[in-house]
Amino acid sequence: MAKYLVIVESPAKAKTIKRYLGSNYTVKASMGHVIDLPKSQMGVDVEHDYEPKYITIRGKGPVLKELKTAAKKAQKIYLAADPDREGEAIAWHLAKALGVDESTECRVVFNEITKDAIKDSFKRPRKINYDLVDAQQARRILDRLVGYSMSPLLWKKIKKGLSAGRVQSVAVKMIIDREQEINAFLPEEYWTIKLELDANGEKLEANFYGIDGKKRELHSEEEVNEVLAKLSESFTVDSVTKKERRRNPALPFTTSSLQQEAARKLNFRAKKTMMIAQQLYEGIELGKEGTVGLITYMRTDSTRTSETANIEAQGFIENAYGKEYIAVEKRKEKKAANSQDAHEAVRPTSTMRDPQLVKSYLSRDQFRLYKLIWERFVASQMAPAVLDTVKVDLVSNDVMFRANGSTVKFAGFMKVYIEDTDDETVTDVKDGLLPPLEDGEVLEQEMIEPKQHFTQPPPRYTEARLVRAMEELGIGRPSTYAPTLDTIQKRGYVTLEEKKFLPTELGELVIDMISDYFQEFITVQFTADMEALLDAIEKGDMQWTEVVDPIYKSFEKRLTRAEAEIEKIEIKDEPAGEDCEVCGHAMVIKMGRYGKFMACSNFPECRNTKPIQVEIGVKCPTCGTGEIVERRSKKGRLFYGCSNYPECEFVSWDKPVEEPCPVCSSMMVQKKIKNGVKVECTSCGHHETRIDQEQEEE
Repeated sequence: MAKYLVIVESPAKAKTIKRYLGSNYTVKASMGHVIDLPKSQMGVDVEHDYEPKYITIRGKGPVLKELKTAAKKAQKIYLAADPDREGEAIAWHLAKALGVDESTECRVVFNEITKDAIKDSFKRPRKINYDLVDAQQARRILDRLVGYSMSPLLWKKIKKGLSAGRVQSVAVKMIIDREQEINAFLPEEYWTIKLELDANGEKLEANFYGIDGKKRELHSEEEVNEVLAKLSESFTVDSVTKKERRRNPALPFTTSSLQQEAARKLNFRAKKTMMIAQQLYEGIELGKEGTVGLITYMRTDSTRTSETANIEAQGFIENAYGKEYIAVEKRKEKKAANSQDAHEAVRPTSTMRDPQLVKSYLSRDQFRLYKLIWERFVASQMAPAVLDTVKVDLVSNDVMFRANGSTVKFAGFMKVYIEDTDDETVTDVKDGLLPPLEDGEVLEQEMIEPKQHFTQPPPRYTEARLVRAMEELGIGRPSTYAPTLDTIQKRGYVTLEEKKFLPTELGELVIDMISDYFQEFITVQFTADMEALLDAIEKGDMQWTEVVDPIYKSFEKRLTRAEAEIEKIEIKDEPAGEDCEVCGHAMVIKMGRYGKFMACSNFPECRNTKPIQVEIGVKCPTCGTGEIVERRSKKGRLFYGCSNYPECEFVSWDKPVEEPCPVCSSMMVQKKIKNGVKVECTSCGHHETRIDQEQEEE
């Protein structure tokens, strides 16, 4: 019979760990929290030092019963929940529920699920860290006090089912503020001039730089014409400047940078990234090797990696690429605002598990994410790339044009991985190899092209941009980014269209109301300060009640005032301009979870509803009479269907375009690609690439 009981959070992790520990250990899963505040009531005694009333979570009774039965048979119990605040609180609740002596070393933590890491962690168990537990408890109780007080106010004054929260409301406000910036933005005109020259039989491209050696911006066609009037057909090479530039690799992934890069390179939502990362962390069956955790713990704000992992990676790099590819200088770790740095960066548990070696054991998405994490970490241990850069200034009657070029002299880390960016700038002239040129050389003009542009408003937040902004501002934690993005969409406060967040009228209404009475609570600064206070509790510098008390007392006063002063907000239904085809009453436009929809004004006698049809100006290619309209799936994803549905069942995820295929006359659809759109025939595969103006200006 097993002597020891180990309790982890998930069954997958339990299965992996059981293999490493052997027959003396029984490993059970708590399936996350088993004890929490009750859902049906506040569960916090404000009058008695904010004493929480914890109960067994509904549905977790059988799990707890099984754990208690196993606990009675065990000589010792080890609590091995995740190595963060939530995990510490789970371990504490389990210790209470199972009667574990909290003065003993009953807590085991590990950053990766590998045989060595697990065995090593069991050699060094520790006591429960009450500072970590208190930091979690302060956050949980404060969120409960604010959420369970504010939500009923929203239900009473606006509508049922709404909620507000310390982090989610700030995230919604950031999206609304960005939309207001976009609406208030006044575009400004500017011009570029692109030049093509004959450089000894090769084409040289350059851009207008300035006059008399000074950089100058062009704001009107008149200014452009003045410049053009000065130019002759010949340009003299004024200077050729060659430099060597080093480019460093990106640091290993934090949770935030992993979510951002997975969104950019793999098109993964934050929630999906975390779900797959959890699978890779908990363990994958690798044939004879058994179940192995492929990556380290994925909720972290640190870019630090262990020396053991670094040495292993350097050995791999030397064998695969040569000694010169190993980084000589150690990079400085990048710490975000309020970074806790409690765990290592997200990295593979062994560099020797090359993605291709484990590919056959992984799903497509698991493989793609593991490959991304593996390549990022290996690249972070590699030497910088060395680029030869060339800058050529060309002059014609004091008007200067500039050409830039660069070539890779030594690939370094670029052999393995290059980070993407959100804000890629597209210029008329791209870097590349320039023709050999010398000072004083005269080149003949082949083409000159002035082009009008307008400045663009700041871009809407994508998931990746919002996570990055939240991290930079110190809002939320690695464990809360993905759930926050999920919640604000589920509540209907924002929608995600073409991967960009847009606020809904409901979101604006709720934030307006909160802003009037709880302004302080939805500022970026308050949320960032709050995270710093939680860190202080975790470090043992503050008592958790010292944090909760002043915040709640200030909040309570505002709540009392809001309840007395805010009048019920009537969300008036807009007339839809048509009658109900069932009962003949007028149809109205209502606001629902996924935006607006049409419903019969004779509700509840008539329950007829239908989506608002947005026509895109394209006839249905199937029935030929219906219009193509925008629709939403149950998960809120945009697709295109026929207005004659259900008589016509045409559907397409891609947006149909008006013009038919020039080759076979079939329907063409528009697909998003990097820096533009591809219009592709659904029948013969003919395709055309078009520049996306919005992305171009970003």
